[in-house]
Amino acid sequence: MTDTFNVYCDESCHLENDRQKAMVLGAVWCPLGKTREIAVRLREIKQKHGLSPHFEVKWTKVSPAKKELYLDLIDYFFDDDDLHFRALIVPDKSRLRHDAFPGQDHDEWYYKMYFDMLKVIFRPDARYRIYLDIKDTRGAQKAAKLHEVLCNNMYDFSREVIERLQLVHSHEIEQMQLADLLIGAIAYLNRELAGNVGKMALIDRMQRRSGYSLTRTTLLREEKVNLFRWHAAEVQG
Repeated sequence: MTDTFNVYCDESCHLENDRQKAMVLGAVWCPLGKTREIAVRLREIKQKHGLSPHFEVKWTKVSPAKKELYLDLIDYFFDDDDLHFRALIVPDKSRLRHDAFPGQDHDEWYYKMYFDMLKVIFRPDARYRIYLDIKDTRGAQKAAKLHEVLCNNMYDFSREVIERLQLVHSHEIEQMQLADLLIGAIAYLNRELAGNVGKMALIDRMQRRSGYSLTRTTLLREEKVNLFRWHAAEVQG
């Protein structure tokens, strides 16, 4: 029987002219058969801290007052062997030179980066259902293009490996909220921010539990917290 995985993707500061230096694309993934169990557990953690199970976890909401809730969520991620995280870090978007590549604009480059982020997750003998957070009115068009790019790069023309790629609302899906949290931590650190005590506590917990600085590329076969730090000079030099 073929293994099927759900992949929950999100991004931080992916726009070309948003005046943010670093960009992070990331994904949390888990076996399809474990998705409900994981979602229930994540809701239980919210309730343990006196919140509604429907409270939306977001990096932008992290504060010293809710630090213990977010630390529990981080610990649950590391304690559950079925949960995995991958992120691609672009440390400085100002170094991008799209005009050096015929036909490449920021959108084309964005899709290439998404493939680079996801490609180490995929196995040719498994199946994947990819979920993207709805960001803007162009979401459906971007999702269709991304599905096409991913399938073409996998030679998956019949879409047997990447079964679907669909847009969802993050507030409805616990794993998407977890992805937002982990990506937010990576982005905050790689932007060299440090003003929020609650956020710094989460980053410290992630660093200690992963054994990584969270600013450098990890081993390719790392399965818990897998990071790739992309440099324009390496590709465009």
